[in-house]
Amino acid sequence: MSTQALTLNPFSNSFPQCRLRNPYFLPPSISLNDMPLSRGRNLGMRILASKEQTSSFNVEKKRKVVEHICLFKAKKGLSEEEEKDMLDYLYTSQYQMGGIVAISLGCISNENVENYTHAVFMRFQRKENVGKFYENPFYLRVLQEHVTPYCHGLINVDYETEVEDDILPIFRKGEEFNFGVEFVLLMAFVDSAFGVPVDDALASLEKLAAELPSLIVQSTQGSNFNHSSKEYTHGAVIRFRSSEAFEMFISSSEYKEMWNNKFQPIIRKALPIHFSVDPVGTEIM
Repeated sequence: MSTQALTLNPFSNSFPQCRLRNPYFLPPSISLNDMPLSRGRNLGMRILASKEQTSSFNVEKKRKVVEHICLFKAKKGLSEEEEKDMLDYLYTSQYQMGGIVAISLGCISNENVENYTHAVFMRFQRKENVGKFYENPFYLRVLQEHVTPYCHGLINVDYETEVEDDILPIFRKGEEFNFGVEFVLLMAFVDSAFGVPVDDALASLEKLAAELPSLIVQSTQGSNFNHSSKEYTHGAVIRFRSSEAFEMFISSSEYKEMWNNKFQPIIRKALPIHFSVDPVGTEIM
C-alpha cells in the first residue's frame, strides 16, 4: 500500500460518488483567535472558550472506552440502493450485539491516497467487547452479505481512550451528536519518535481540541492495539458541530502550526478522512 504524502489541508476535494452535502470552505491560514461569531448549525458562540470553561476539562471525571475505526473501498458502480443497504445494516448492527455504545458511519467526503470511500466508527465499553465483536456471527454475516459484495480493502484500528464519565458523552447521545462532521485521523509514527515526542504531539492535538468547545463536541485519541492491522500506530476521532466548524479548525493557523511543528517531523504516514453525520438506520434488522 502506498505511502501518503503529508499535506496541511488535504480535505478540499470530495468523491463524486458520495451522496453527501459539500462542506463549507474558508480561506487558508485563518486564526482561531480572530474569527467572528458564526451562525452555522449548533455554532452560535465565540470560537475560543474562556479560561473558566477550558479549566473544567482538567477536573472532570473520566471513563475508559474503546474506539473502533473501519475504513473500506467501495467497488465501482455501487448504486445508491446498494450503498444504503450496506450502511443500514452496519448502523443497525449495534442493536444485535452487546458492548457497542455509539456508532457513526458514512461516505468519506475527501479524496485520499489510499482511495477509501466509506468509514465506520464504533465505541465499545471495554477491550473484551471488541474481541467478541470481531467474532460475532451476526457481524460476520453482515460483512459477508452486505459489505464485501460491494467493498474491498478493509482496514481496522482500535484504541483505548477516556471520555467524560456522563451518559451523554459516553453514549454520544443528545442534540449535539445528531449532526456534524466526523474527522478520523490515522497516524503511523517513526520508531525513533515513540515516547516523549509522540506523547507531546498527541497532547498538543488534545489540548487544541479541548480549547474549542464551540467547534468540537468530543475528541479522542490513542494507540492502536489491533494486532492484525498495524499499518497505523495511532488513531484520533474528532466530532465537529458542523461542516463550517470543521473547515474553521482545519484551515486555522493554529492547527497548521501544530501539525508542522509537532507531527510533521516524526510522522511516517497519515490518513485524514472525514464524513458528514446524519441518522442512517431507522429500523432494527
